Amino acid sequence: MGSAMSGELNLGALLRTLKGTLVDGVFVFATVTAVPTGLRPRMVFEEAEGTTLICLREEAEAHGVPYEFASRMITLDVHSSLEAVGFMAVIATELAKEGMGVNPVAGFYHDHIFVPDGREGDAMRVLERIAAEAG
Repeated sequence: MGSAMSGELNLGALLRTLKGTLVDGVFVFATVTAVPTGLRPRMVFEEAEGTTLICLREEAEAHGVPYEFASRMITLDVHSSLEAVGFMAVIATELAKEGMGVNPVAGFYHDHIFVPDGREGDAMRVLERIAAEAG
């Protein structure tokens, strides 16, 4: 495995370089037995009880898919290692101090957090503060 793909392991380096990008649109979480034809979910996760989708709210509504947790997606623009320890814990803890739940999702290249719709500005400020304090 090449080191270029491994990502950053050092927690201090991850936090110092932390930057969030707010993704356009309101995202929702849904569960289905099959992904409706034409619906393009952002993320799909197969669970024992059903298939979890994270998709744009308007797509869920257009396809008649019931959903929960209207949220905003923030991509963390640092290539964290899938083996990095404590990175998401710091972020979740700081958001919790602001009374904000977070649903984190780890992709291969980036971590993404889903925060309640309407709280995205607060979340972005928390991320900026984390990076500043780690610097």
